[in-house]
Amino acid sequence: MPDAYRIFGAELSPYSVKVRSYFRFKRIPHQWIPRSQAVQEEFQKYAKLPLIPLVVTPDGQGIQDSTPIIERMEAQAPEPTIYPEDPALRFVSALLEEYADEWGNKHMFHYRWFYEPDQRSAAERIARMNLPADAPTAAIAKAVGAVRERMVPRLSFVGSSSETKDLIETSFRRLLSIVEAHLDGRSYLLGARPALADFGMYAQLYQCSTDPTPGAIMRKEAPRTLAWIDRMLDPAKDEAALRQRFESWDSLRATLEPLLAREVAGVFLPWTLANAAALGSGEETFAVELEGRPFRQGTQKYHARSLSALRGKYQAITDRGALDPILRATGCLDAIAA
Repeated sequence: MPDAYRIFGAELSPYSVKVRSYFRFKRIPHQWIPRSQAVQEEFQKYAKLPLIPLVVTPDGQGIQDSTPIIERMEAQAPEPTIYPEDPALRFVSALLEEYADEWGNKHMFHYRWFYEPDQRSAAERIARMNLPADAPTAAIAKAVGAVRERMVPRLSFVGSSSETKDLIETSFRRLLSIVEAHLDGRSYLLGARPALADFGMYAQLYQCSTDPTPGAIMRKEAPRTLAWIDRMLDPAKDEAALRQRFESWDSLRATLEPLLAREVAGVFLPWTLANAAALGSGEETFAVELEGRPFRQGTQKYHARSLSALRGKYQAITDRGALDPILRATGCLDAIAA
């Protein structure tokens, strides 16, 4: 496939499968290359950062960061579009994708590395990806231990701790409840075809569905969500979706508004504002009260840049007459318009 893009990623990386799903939906010729030691030299040739996914273009350019990758490809291959025609809905979709990338990742990372069964499951899968198929049992066990030793301490990076455990898990189950109700009679988050929000949200929840603890919760409480995840793994198979239109806010509002109000405005935006404020003050850690409970973690520069990019998208909308009432009613406006 000389004209194909190459996606260096991993099945356990939400941002990798997010980009892969997008390429599949757009039917852009590509090769999926699991990152491993076997391809490390080639990866380093194109990557500016040691992060996946990395997309290498047919002319040899390396691009990283899932949202900019998708935005760049959407400009080059605009049909079938993942952007609603309505500017208000397009921004809502971007806001939900931002929530999924930054806050939904906390759900995923917390469950994957907080509980021992999940640690073992993920560590073994990661270890096997980097070992020969015929690796001896002792080598696998050693690799599993090394992965756990490396990853479990990183829980603090997403603010996961015994202090924040209940808040993160309550948020996860609330998200599932809202999405499950919203997908009753609806194939995708904004209607009958995937939007940017679907790619971001599905990617985090897909990872959760593969881990023992959150996966069991999802199988018990969220069958429609699991069916949506299955569609999002390869959305091009849903031929009808390629020709469908997005719904209007009026038809989405009843079940989508709670997601914006309870999750985006309730926990995500206060958290990201606190992170940005702490960075602005030169602090290395910050604490913010969410739902009456303290949430502490180290400051993260990328999240502040991401918030700035989201605000830039809001400012770029010339007529916000339809958008501002949505953001105001859900409690999102002040944080985004600041």
